[in-house]
Amino acid sequence: MPAAVFVVSLWLPLLLPLLFGATTTTTTVHLAAAQELDDEADFSYRRDAGNGPARWGAIRREWAACSAGRLQSPIGLSDTVAALADRPGRLGLSYRPAAASLVNRGHDIMVRFNSDPGGVVVDGVAYRLRQMHWHSPSEHAINGRRYALELHMLHQSADGSRYAVVSQLYKVSRRRRDRTIRRLEKYIRRVRRRRGNAEELIDEVVDPRRPVRGSTAYYRYTGSFTTPPCTEGVTWVVAHRVRRVTRRQVRLLRNVVHDGARRNARPLQEANGRPVAFYYTTPEHGRGGSGN
Repeated sequence: MPAAVFVVSLWLPLLLPLLFGATTTTTTVHLAAAQELDDEADFSYRRDAGNGPARWGAIRREWAACSAGRLQSPIGLSDTVAALADRPGRLGLSYRPAAASLVNRGHDIMVRFNSDPGGVVVDGVAYRLRQMHWHSPSEHAINGRRYALELHMLHQSADGSRYAVVSQLYKVSRRRRDRTIRRLEKYIRRVRRRRGNAEELIDEVVDPRRPVRGSTAYYRYTGSFTTPPCTEGVTWVVAHRVRRVTRRQVRLLRNVVHDGARRNARPLQEANGRPVAFYYTTPEHGRGGSGN
């Protein structure tokens, strides 16, 4: 069954502020149970631990989807499967620099936006960017390969009932540092010196356009949060283009959290026949361009 497609006009950025105020007809999710956790102490990424990924669904009743869900993330993505969709979809990105804080959540480093950073429109639903964080190695696989790092940009609809994640994968480069991480490095080092869920106000605005600049082709599918409570019904938009990051930057993000784990990536989940489609930010690609 092909993914639903909604064609968004070329002047989408002008409509975005209006769309963020629009109501949606989806069933409202109980937000306390649906949102990703800010305190990640109750679960682990250690495969042999009693609270490791294979046991997440048994830790709390409200986390049952982690074990029993049929729409779990991450999954393996492939060009072959995405190309089977009837027609490509359109993705509208409209981000802007915004004030933010850096937070150590225990298993990852998160940038929480304190002012409006804009957002994304997928299938006619507008989502505002709330936060972004990193996983290493990458959680999703593209054409059978997992990469060194993955950035998740978490969005929420205006009525709070829907979530979308824009994801960007990275491969290791000897010299080419990621610019977003580079600008955050001094703040990451500051929270590294403090125990617990340390939070540091970032003195300059954070530009969410930078991590996805140049990415025009994306895989779109329906999945879940990759951490407890593993809420399903999340719209995933994963960039086809793989960006670059240095090994030192990957280590900095991983070592700062003090959880003792070598990785903070959930194992791949079963796709269970879910449709995956290509979505594009430019109409030229939607007419059959080569993407990245």
